[in-house]
Amino acid sequence: MTINFDKYTNGLVPAIIQDSETKNVLMLGYMNDEAVLKTQELKQVTFFSRSKQRLWTKGEESGNVLELVSIKVDCDQDALLIQAKPKGPTCHKGNDTCWNEKNVQNFGFLSELETIISERKEISEVAPEQRGKDAKSYVVSLFDEGINKIAQKVGEEAVETVIEAKDDNDDLFLNESADLLFHYLILLKAKGFSLKDIEAVLKGRH
Repeated sequence: MTINFDKYTNGLVPAIIQDSETKNVLMLGYMNDEAVLKTQELKQVTFFSRSKQRLWTKGEESGNVLELVSIKVDCDQDALLIQAKPKGPTCHKGNDTCWNEKNVQNFGFLSELETIISERKEISEVAPEQRGKDAKSYVVSLFDEGINKIAQKVGEEAVETVIEAKDDNDDLFLNESADLLFHYLILLKAKGFSLKDIEAVLKGRH
């Protein structure tokens, strides 16, 4: 691994710290050659502190260390991408990240869909006259009918997906697959779980 520390007058290169599991960006720091070597030696992310003018291992006082997973150098060899496992909040203000964001796993649009389903579930848990504009939502109606109806819908969509899998119409197969996944997300929420819980089970089996 070759790093161009001479590109900048202070001999420091920026180091972006990314959670190795969630892939969220946790913070930005700066490293010189000694900091990189110390990071590799300790297996804990160590920076060169510009304010303290010395090497500084993240969490040396708070205990919220960043356990090293990998170090990558960019195409110009003047910036680092470091993947790490955070042990506690990363930001000195107590936040998960230095951008005041929650460091949670994100499954893209599926996570957005989980949020919407969760909101619909909350609507179903209040009195009809207090439900507002989303009261007639299809998802709300499923939660109103209860776990048996939701489980039944998952079963129906699973059968329809299998039927389309045996045919040659890709469009129908994809649409039935989407219906199955959608209703499965509703079932997960009805049982008090999420995709993150399923991911944990799969990781445990891996």
